[in-house]
Amino acid sequence: MTTIQQGETRTRVSGGLRKSPSGIEGLDVITGGGLPTGRSTLICGAAGCGKTLMAMEFLVRGATQFDEPGVFFAFEEQPEELADNVRSLGFDLDTLVAENRLGLEFLLVDPLEIAETGEYDLEGLFIRLGFAIDAIGAKRIVLDTIESLFGGLSDQGIVRAELQRLFRWLKDRGVTAVVTCEQGDGTLTRHGIEEYVSDCVILLDHRVIDQISTRRLRIVKYRGSVHGTNEYPFLIDENGISVLPITSINLDYQVSGERIGSGVQRLDDMLGGEGYFVGSTVLLSGTAGTGKTTLASHFVDSVCRRGERCLFVGFEESPSQLARNMKSVGIDLLQWERSGKLLVRSARPTIYGYEMHLAMLQRSIREFQPAAVVLDPISGLVASGSQHAASAMMVRLLDFMKSLGITCVLTTLIGTDPTRDIDIGVSSLVDTWILLRDNETAGVRQHTIAVLKSRGMPHSNRAESFEITSQGIDIGSGGLNS
Repeated sequence: MTTIQQGETRTRVSGGLRKSPSGIEGLDVITGGGLPTGRSTLICGAAGCGKTLMAMEFLVRGATQFDEPGVFFAFEEQPEELADNVRSLGFDLDTLVAENRLGLEFLLVDPLEIAETGEYDLEGLFIRLGFAIDAIGAKRIVLDTIESLFGGLSDQGIVRAELQRLFRWLKDRGVTAVVTCEQGDGTLTRHGIEEYVSDCVILLDHRVIDQISTRRLRIVKYRGSVHGTNEYPFLIDENGISVLPITSINLDYQVSGERIGSGVQRLDDMLGGEGYFVGSTVLLSGTAGTGKTTLASHFVDSVCRRGERCLFVGFEESPSQLARNMKSVGIDLLQWERSGKLLVRSARPTIYGYEMHLAMLQRSIREFQPAAVVLDPISGLVASGSQHAASAMMVRLLDFMKSLGITCVLTTLIGTDPTRDIDIGVSSLVDTWILLRDNETAGVRQHTIAVLKSRGMPHSNRAESFEITSQGIDIGSGGLNS
């Protein structure tokens, strides 16, 4: 079992393998504590997948969070170019270099100047590496990218021998090394040996499906350590790299007996008199115009009045449009935005792939730390891919929020047949399912609301009529059969 103590720069796992935390959000979770200390990790992938950025963040986090100086050895980019490229991520390389916490080295290897002889070796590189490590007492080192060293060599025997010497030299120096390399044709690496001499291999992938791009990471191997074996989406933004270990969540989260109001007293009465369970998932299904967003906004208002934070993620309306529409029914969302209790994020479902939506939602939840989340409507997510993929994404997201004890309200658009499951397959996963319908009798439209299920509590089995008024949803009086 992995144990991580506050303030420690190393982690030990069962079997005695020492690990150096990367500081990259999510990566240390799926690697069981970080990268192998004093050994080499290979980061491979095609051009543009984020190899250099991940390697640089490993050094920057080590220097700033774990007091481990590092050296970045570049064979393609000048130090000034590297500093400019990562400045958008908030990394100030110039300051770290001035404080002797980071070393930036550039070595130009011209393939035309390489003479293929039996005496070709990397002794000159070893001397340069050793000097750079000793100059700042480096604990971490990055070589970016390894192909540049052997671009002029066609003798694979020499290449393999020198690659083995390089990785052995790094291990003998006791530095935690990250080596980046380009993906080969049908192989992880161009030379096909780097992955065998490395102790840990991380594969990055940047794929485009239906004109939507997604970045994914996979731990191909990790000697002496258990690790996550799935493909994990990762995100590159202004805060660096974050990996989503969502698929590793187990069904072992705790549940609460506390209740939270829906924002509509009559609905609370239909739910046994107290509303939803804290940390539960609620699905509001209905045809168009039945008040799903309005009912969800009542819940938002209720959460904020409790003094807690709420995150509202909309896939159809902009924040200003949502605020205007809800104000017309007596719900003032702007007051909660101004007070910092409410955060509204809006994006079209088709702007990102599912993995990116998942990454953005997880990051927003971690940063804002809401007590409740509203997603309106989840049925729109099908537009950016298949229903199966959308369902898989929602399962992972719901498990994530349940593990944090977050109360989640989902809205979804259904057809005229209420028995038809057009809810991205989550109706069996939610704790409470509420159906809103629109009926027309003698030329008059009438809304009805019914609780289809609500786990762990007695609830009404009646369909109650309701109106959407200037003061919100008004559920009519009537008998209550439980």
